[in-house]
Amino acid sequence: MNRNRVYVCCAILATGSVAALAAGKGDAAKGKELFVQCAVCHDPDTTEKKMGPGLKGLFKHDKLANGKKVTDATVRDQIEQGGNGMPPYKDLLSDTEKDDLIAYLKTL
Repeated sequence: MNRNRVYVCCAILATGSVAALAAGKGDAAKGKELFVQCAVCHDPDTTEKKMGPGLKGLFKHDKLANGKKVTDATVRDQIEQGGNGMPPYKDLLSDTEKDDLIAYLKTL
């Protein structure tokens, strides 16, 4: 009986952990809607520079334009801090919106 309780508890914890991880991944469809404001400066369909770099295949590149390795964290930092003419969006986008935007960028 105690062994069954342990298994049930482990299953519940594992399910909750998977759901929490999935929840943090963002919604690419919502991110695409948010990207409209980014598209003024960034082209999602090419790597050609508009005002900022084109973002096609961003997560397939080795490095960002600033030379940092492309990861969720470095892309998020770029969104939050801006730089090289890009305004910071740290206080303009919620954490969920940033997750959504990063999920969309991964589809490019």
